[in-house]
Amino acid sequence: MSKSKPVVDLDVEAVIADMATRLKQFLKASKRSKPLIVGVHTGGVWVAHALHEALGLGEAVGELNIAFYRDDFSRIGMHPTVSPSNLPVAVEDRHLVLVDDILYSGRTVRAAMNEIFDYGRPASITLAVLIDREERDLPIRADIVGATMQLAAGEHVKLTGPQPMKLELSKVGA
Repeated sequence: MSKSKPVVDLDVEAVIADMATRLKQFLKASKRSKPLIVGVHTGGVWVAHALHEALGLGEAVGELNIAFYRDDFSRIGMHPTVSPSNLPVAVEDRHLVLVDDILYSGRTVRAAMNEIFDYGRPASITLAVLIDREERDLPIRADIVGATMQLAAGEHVKLTGPQPMKLELSKVGA
């Protein structure tokens, strides 16, 4: 059994506003104009929409459902209702901002990039994450990080939302 409690010391809206400011500066400095924002289902899509709104971008937000690209089906199982991904425009030669809520092992980001490349070859991919747990199984790092968290063994953090977005901390077996 796991018990959840809200993580009250993190204002998610303020963190996303700060991320938007830093993302705008990053894109300008790296000369990446007219980026396509793409969120990973589910929490990454919520954060992507908030960043998209804060940046005032015109094109719709892309949404990735990476269920078929995961390498851990045998451990986590497959959700019975998998919705398709939605990329509103071609990704070929586009600058993408890939957005996820929690960066932990790196496997979700790897799966998301595999799916993106099935749609075409982007000019670049900038990774923005709300929370970086600073532990990896794969050599993946975010360009824009909202906040970092180091959790004890058995602890997990989850974004709930979309309105309002809040972080919940749970401990397996508590």
